[in-house]
Amino acid sequence: MARAFPLEKLRNFGIVAHVDAGKTTTSERILFYTGMSHKIGEVHDGETVTDWMDQERERGITITAAAISCNWSKTLETDRDNKDKQFTFNIIDTPGHIDFTAEVKRSMRVLDGAVVVFDGAAGVEPQTETNWGYADEANVPRICFVNKMDKLGADYDAAVKSIEERLSKKACRIQIPMGAEDNMSGVVDLITMKAYTFAGEMGMDVTEGDVPEEFKAEAEARRAELIERVVEHDDELMEAFLEGNEPSNEDLKKTLRKAVLANEIFPVMAGTALQNIGVQLVLDAVVDYLPSPLDLEDVQGTDPKDEEVVVTRKPSDEEPFSALVFKLQDDKFVGQLAFFRVYSGVVKSGTYIVNSSTGNKERVGRIVRLMADKREEVEEVYAGEIAAAVGIKEVKTSHTLCDLDNQILLETITFPEPVVAVRVEPKTKNDQEKMGVALKRLSDEDPTFKVSTDEETLETIIAGMGELHLDILVDRMKREFGVEANIGKPQVAYRETIQREAEAEHKYVKQSGGRGQYGHVKIRIKPLEALELDADGEPKKLPKNVTREDHFEFINSIKGGVIPQEYIPAVMKGCKEAMSRGMVAGYKMEDVSVELYDGSFHDVDSSEIAFKLAGIQAFKEGAKRANAVILEPIMKVEVRTPEEYLGDVNGNISSKRGQVEGSEELGGKTIVNAKVPLSEMFGYTNTLRSMTQGRASMTMEFDHYEVVPPNVAAEIKKARGVSDED
Repeated sequence: MARAFPLEKLRNFGIVAHVDAGKTTTSERILFYTGMSHKIGEVHDGETVTDWMDQERERGITITAAAISCNWSKTLETDRDNKDKQFTFNIIDTPGHIDFTAEVKRSMRVLDGAVVVFDGAAGVEPQTETNWGYADEANVPRICFVNKMDKLGADYDAAVKSIEERLSKKACRIQIPMGAEDNMSGVVDLITMKAYTFAGEMGMDVTEGDVPEEFKAEAEARRAELIERVVEHDDELMEAFLEGNEPSNEDLKKTLRKAVLANEIFPVMAGTALQNIGVQLVLDAVVDYLPSPLDLEDVQGTDPKDEEVVVTRKPSDEEPFSALVFKLQDDKFVGQLAFFRVYSGVVKSGTYIVNSSTGNKERVGRIVRLMADKREEVEEVYAGEIAAAVGIKEVKTSHTLCDLDNQILLETITFPEPVVAVRVEPKTKNDQEKMGVALKRLSDEDPTFKVSTDEETLETIIAGMGELHLDILVDRMKREFGVEANIGKPQVAYRETIQREAEAEHKYVKQSGGRGQYGHVKIRIKPLEALELDADGEPKKLPKNVTREDHFEFINSIKGGVIPQEYIPAVMKGCKEAMSRGMVAGYKMEDVSVELYDGSFHDVDSSEIAFKLAGIQAFKEGAKRANAVILEPIMKVEVRTPEEYLGDVNGNISSKRGQVEGSEELGGKTIVNAKVPLSEMFGYTNTLRSMTQGRASMTMEFDHYEVVPPNVAAEIKKARGVSDED
């Protein structure tokens, strides 16, 4: 069976936005226009295709990234059913709520481009900034779609200005809307200088016409700006332009595509998905400006047997198979689905591959292409495509799947640490067994959801990115796994660290008749410093005697065999174990560097366990001397309030140990930006509503960890039952 379409006609892109910017409505229109759905599902009716989970439909928000495969022929193409004129889209509709930010981060890693949706009245919102940052990290080309132009207070110029000021100066209009709010009637394309209107069922009838007189002057001025921005990216065009020759529309498009692929221009478009204006033209722009897999650099990884060796794969069916697993999803009918993006080669169902992240050989049971919650079984998947496999056992997010004889290990995806935790206990003994299975499945699916056990009380603690995140997961436990559980109050995920350098020594000696135990270590601990960068701004490679992982560094400075090599990993293991329970209030420690520089051993009595225990005790003593402190998560908070409540809002933030960093006007409201400790923010939404008669709204996301003030540290220790003598 051969590939159904050429690789240059494939577009893998995501739809990303802040919560409530109309992203899922846009996705539903795309499904309708591409013929994948014969009925438009509306978020407010709870009947959308991409929001297929019960919780998504009830709450009207997107929780999990949904993958959709569909075909598209350009809007004004006369022969639209001709297969040669069609492009294949793999679209991922990602969540907008900050609590589900992991879904966006992992999706960005496997996408080639993104359509970023903005609310025409609100402009850039906090989660848009975070998502934009993820796209910057992954170097993903973007198109901006200013949606909801029919909404009260919609202002295209203000929205574009907010994109330029808060996201990138490289944003550039390629369309202007014809009117706004109730007068929104269509859009003007600044390249073709044509007006487009949308009529008929769901705006299916697109008409191209001359620009109405009332929009001509603005369109001409904006087109001149666009041409100036585009010709900068082609020397010949620039030269001709300076000589007074305007580029042809074809040259303009070609050069604009080159600039978009290089992340030098982010085209801005306008419309309203709810009123069926402009979405088809966004899909045309995806074809014209976003990359196919062939436009990307060859993917690079390392040899699993030697991580110093760089391995490259071209986006070709002829290359050895390589793919990255970017998401796991539990399915009640087929078990676990592993979503993967193929970077090179072909994979067939029923064949064997290797998971190079674990070294395990795996059989690919079935392969399915995805249409949100529906599946289409396929025999094989080619380079550049996105699909899901059934039957791969030991697999996690970020694992690499590859050819048995030509192995490669692709770069893993890093995820933010959870900041909110709750205690959870099963209601019955029967629930207890099911809860363990449910929590494992859910934590495998979601890398920002962590499960642990309190060593003292033996209670199960679940941690996530916010109250809503944990609320949804507990709800899923009940619905999908039938687990009834009691949930404690949300708690802040505090951390501990050290603030200065210290040395410590411990000699673990035990004699109890017969063979004894002996381990002796001397260590130096200090705060972990950021990695040095090379001339290209990349982190420098670490020396061979240095190991760095999970906010911890271990330096082996043992010379002359004063401690045999086989015992050194045990010392590192002991130090890491000691970090799991901090010295101040028992919270996990991070950002610590440990250097093992001396010690001694006994020919007969030394063992791995003796050196591990010596490492644990030495670390504890060193941490006490190194001024260990408690860290708390600080949240980036944005409040949108009518101006008359500004004083109350600012005063309330200050009373919560928060710092107001500035405010700006947008869409008739004042936006207050602040940094506030998470511990002060529980229940803040209700406080804000009562303070502003329900007219203000807020969003928050994790920003950084900071040392807690001494009075707060004392309260935390008291709540944990820790005295200063401990």
